[in-house]
Parts: sequence; C-alpha cells; structure tokens
Amino acid sequence: MSRRSAHDTVFERQRPAAAAVEQALAGARRSAFWLDDIALSRTRFETLRHTIDADLVIVGGGYTGLWSALRALERRPDARVVVLEAGRVGWAASGRNGGFCEASITHGDENGESRWPEELQTLRRLGDENLDAIEETVARYGMQCDFERTGTLTVAVEPHQVDWVRGDGFLVAAAVRAEVMSPTYLAGAWNKRSTVLVHPAKLAAELARVVTELGGKIFEGSRVVDLGSVGRGAGRLDSGVSGASGASGGSGGGVASGASVAPGGGVAVRTASGGTVRAAHAILATNVFPSLLKRNRGMTVPVYDYALMTEPLSDAQMASIGWANRQGIADLANQFHYYRLSADNRILFGGYDAVYHFGSKVRPSYEERAASFSTLASHLLTTFPQLLGIRFSNAWAGPIDTSTRFCAFFGTARQNRVAYAAGFTGLGVGASRFAADVVLDLLSGQQTERTQLRMVRERPLPFPPEPAASIGINLTRWSLDRADHRGGRRNLLLRSLDAVGLGFDS
Repeated sequence: MSRRSAHDTVFERQRPAAAAVEQALAGARRSAFWLDDIALSRTRFETLRHTIDADLVIVGGGYTGLWSALRALERRPDARVVVLEAGRVGWAASGRNGGFCEASITHGDENGESRWPEELQTLRRLGDENLDAIEETVARYGMQCDFERTGTLTVAVEPHQVDWVRGDGFLVAAAVRAEVMSPTYLAGAWNKRSTVLVHPAKLAAELARVVTELGGKIFEGSRVVDLGSVGRGAGRLDSGVSGASGASGGSGGGVASGASVAPGGGVAVRTASGGTVRAAHAILATNVFPSLLKRNRGMTVPVYDYALMTEPLSDAQMASIGWANRQGIADLANQFHYYRLSADNRILFGGYDAVYHFGSKVRPSYEERAASFSTLASHLLTTFPQLLGIRFSNAWAGPIDTSTRFCAFFGTARQNRVAYAAGFTGLGVGASRFAADVVLDLLSGQQTERTQLRMVRERPLPFPPEPAASIGINLTRWSLDRADHRGGRRNLLLRSLDAVGLGFDS
C-alpha cells in the first residue's frame, strides 16, 4: 500500500487501481480521434510543382492560415489567395486539440490584466466580438463542425482553489455536482458564453472548404523552404481600407487583386516540391514549427500536450454523471485538466503534463509517452469513479506553440511585405481568427483599433538559448507542480517570474 502525504492532491488521495488504468488504456489507438473521425471524408489538395502568381501567399494550412485566407477573401473577393501546407490541412495542432474555442485572446483576464491593464476592457470586447463572429461565420457558410456554445464550467478540486472561483456564476459543491457529478468537485463557476465547443478537425476541413469556394487555392504536401523577394510583376495588396464583404468583425485593410506590383516588389515563396508562389505579400502561419524569419526562432518553444478519448458513453453512464448541459470543463490547478463531451458522448480528457524537450525539437516520437497517458487515465477515473470499466479509443499528443507571454504576438518584416502571428500557447482555436484580422490589418499599412493595441505592437521576451531554456522551463514546471501540492503557494522562482511578467498559473 502506497504512503499518503498531507500534500497529496485528490488525484493521489483517490487514485484508482493500476490494473483499472491499464485495462482502460488497452487497445487505445495512438492517433488523434478527431483526425481519424474525418479520415474518409477529408478533401485532398494537390501539391504545388510549378510557379504561380498571387496577391497573397499564406504559409501554413492550420487555423491561422485558413482564417487568414478566408478573411482576406471576404475583404476582397477578387483577390488571388494561395495557402501552402507542408502536410495535410489541419493535421497538426488544428486537428488534434481539445476543441475549446475561447473568447479570450489574452489567455484569460489575469494574464491580460498583468500585461495590458489599460487595454483589458477593449481586449475583452474584441475577444467577445471575435467569438460571436466565429459563430456567425459557421452559420452563414453552413460549416458542419459540431458547434456548441455551451460555455465553460471551471471547477475547484482542492480546498485552496475554492476562493479562486468565487465571483459571477459561483456554484457551491452541491450545485456544481448537480451539473456534473464528480466527487472531486468542491465548487465551481459556469460562464455560459465564453466558450464554444467544436470538432477541431471538422472546423479545419470546413474552413478549407469555404476558402476554396470563395476562390482561394490550397496546396498540400508543399513544404516551404525559402522566403525570398521578387521584383515587379506579381499581384499587390492594396493599402486602402475597405469594409468587410458580408463578414462580421469590422473593417480593416483589405486585399486587392491586380496585375501590377507595388513599387517595393513582393515575395517569392519556394517549396520543396519544386513550386514557387510570387506574391505581393505573405502571411507566416507556421506557429509551433520553425519560423522562416530568423528573428522569430527564439520566440516560441514546442510544449507537448497529451489527450485521451473514451469510447461513447452508454445512456446509463451518461445518467451517472449528468452533464446534461454539455459544458466544457477545466479545473484550477497549475497543471490543469480540460475535458468535454464529443457529439457522440465520448469524453475527451487532456492536459496536466506539459513536456518540453531539449533543443525545441518537434518530433513524432515525442507524441508517445506512456506515463502521461497513464496519468490522464488515472485522473479521469478519479474524477468519475462511476465510469470504472470504461475504455479509451484514442491516445495522442501534439506540440503547443508557447510564448513567454502565453498568447499570440504579431509583426511584419521585409518592408511590410510579410506579416506573422504565433505563440498562441494553447488558445489558438478562437484567437487565430482574431490574429487573421490583425495580420491583414498590418499588411494594409493602415491603423486600425487592432493594430494600435499594445498587445499587437509589443513583442514578448524570447526564450533563452539552450541549456538555459530547458533548465528554466523544466524548473518552472516542477515549481508549478509543487505549488499544486502546497495549497497553491508559489515558491521564489514563480514569484520572481510573476514580478517580471513571466509568471503563469494555468
């Protein structure tokens, strides 16, 4: 029998038998459920093997790139927009995340308030407007992506977390358990409008469908290997301001097509498959993968996140946990869990471990981590002991593009011919649409409400080089885990990071 400590969390105090965890994971496929779910229906796009001209070329076929293409085409329907994707559309973070589409563009109010307190109300409003615009876009184009605006149920699972959740929508233990029955819940709060749940791979596929229906071109298997310059002769991006064409989200600099190029010339993007796109402007939407701009290569690090998906719950199992309102759920630990129901009543359960590998490498082998999968399975059975005997169909992982300010940063390069957004730190499902409008505004050369934000104008601190990066990140992770086991008390390292704006608690 294992020894218990006064500092154990509920997941250690009420740990299920190891045999139950092993049985639950037996047979789980090491692949992302969402991508498996659309494998037979996904559209395949051709590989670029020749030279084409465009007004705008976008590097990256995930949410940021696809939203940028969609918004560019809504602003100027006659624009020639090209998206280049190294693999398949939405195959990376955009197709394997938890499907939480949040209103916050600052990774929560606390993070936003600590960095841009004078802008917090504006940032909240812009985030709410962005989420509303996503909902409107999904409806207008008939996007089939299991869209549910159920909000988030935030739960306290340790006594020290109860005070953290007090405020609007506060629920005592009995009330939160009436929503979702877990013996671990001590209190909670339900924000009913702040979160949309989506099928992430379907969302990516539907964005790609709309982009092509609006006239954009998408190329898969077209890894970009060079970002160069080109003289006159390609299309151009207009520097004028135009209203959005039948789209929500306000106006900003638009995209214009034309046979001539602006006096400064344009860009030439070359792919490993032998293709080249010559365009007036480019948007870099590669996020966790190494940037084509050297200045940005130390601005993000890949942190691996892990997730499980259960088999569909039976009617009896659903009755045992309630969850009739189908909220997304997150607990309040530093090493937190997020979980939700799928359209067919599977439970996705992810988070907790956040693993960084020396040298900021992104490798498929890092996605296999048996210890993380066992931990998540154990924690789910602690959360819902009435589901003992359930099995997991899928276990997977993927890297998150983490920045030191824990939300996206933006900028331009090459005399305003290139714009970029990266560093979403796990909240890119919703914030990527906001980022698309920001980068298009920046390319327009016009000042908008978005481009005047300090959040947009300022760059975060870069991560230090190795071995300092690995030492610092892993020591911080250890400190956050220690705080979870010490009533939330943050040690000297965490307090020091808080003081210089690098602290984080979720």
